[in-house]
Amino acid sequence: MEFFLQLIVAGIVMGSIYAIVALGFTLIYKSTGVVNFAQGELLLVGAYICLHLTVEYRLNFVASFIITILFMFFFGFFIEKIFLRKMIGEPIISIIMLTIGLSSVFKSVVQLIWGTNTKTFPQIFPEEPLIVGGISVSYVYIFSIISVSIFLALFTVFFKKSKVGIAMRAVASDQQAALSMGIDVKRIFALSWAIAAVVSSVGGILIGNINGINTSLSQFGLKVFPVVILGGLDSILGAIVGGLIIGILENLAGGYIDPLIGGGAKEVFPFIFMIIILMIKPYGLFGTVEVEKV
Repeated sequence: MEFFLQLIVAGIVMGSIYAIVALGFTLIYKSTGVVNFAQGELLLVGAYICLHLTVEYRLNFVASFIITILFMFFFGFFIEKIFLRKMIGEPIISIIMLTIGLSSVFKSVVQLIWGTNTKTFPQIFPEEPLIVGGISVSYVYIFSIISVSIFLALFTVFFKKSKVGIAMRAVASDQQAALSMGIDVKRIFALSWAIAAVVSSVGGILIGNINGINTSLSQFGLKVFPVVILGGLDSILGAIVGGLIIGILENLAGGYIDPLIGGGAKEVFPFIFMIIILMIKPYGLFGTVEVEKV
């Protein structure tokens, strides 16, 4: 039983990080209709910047964390303004190819600056885990869950209560109607990319603290795809619920099935589960069902 609960706890931690990274995917898709294939590389850039500030400039981890978030916010704005703004009105496949190209560029620049060896954050949290009811929970796990919960709560309030958040929801719902109401749609596009870059960097920093950082960290962006598709590509609630489901299932598969077959189930199981769900609900658990008139 303790082993099962241990896997559940680890799954919730990983699932919450999946959820916040998936939020970036969903935001960009809802507002612009683009699937961002460079999400994993944004995560990579954020993680390396925070590590660099902490190690090279010996800044306090919290200060490095805040500076990284601010940097990534403006970096997201920069990406949209320089690369994506010019693609408005172009075929969607061209924009997708552009995000794939950006992912290669970002990864190459990261390798050029920081190399390919695995790097680790300095010891920030106590090494001794917290024991709760016989379950061992490391402090970095606790920090991860608290951080993700705070960010998700802040974004929920932002989207529901602030004028900008409501404008973003309006653009996501109907761009033409939003334009007719005087909403600056281009500004909303840029803000979506900025927020997506921020949440990706938060995910990268948390994963970096748990597993260390190297360029394979960008593959985490691909692992988030089942989460986004499962929850519904345009659903923020779906991103959160999908993240937790995939995180827990992935850990259970790794704990119970991998020892029987020699490994691999942990990586494949989320995709198998996603395919099964899509066969039942083609738009995901919370995705908008599009009605096409013929």
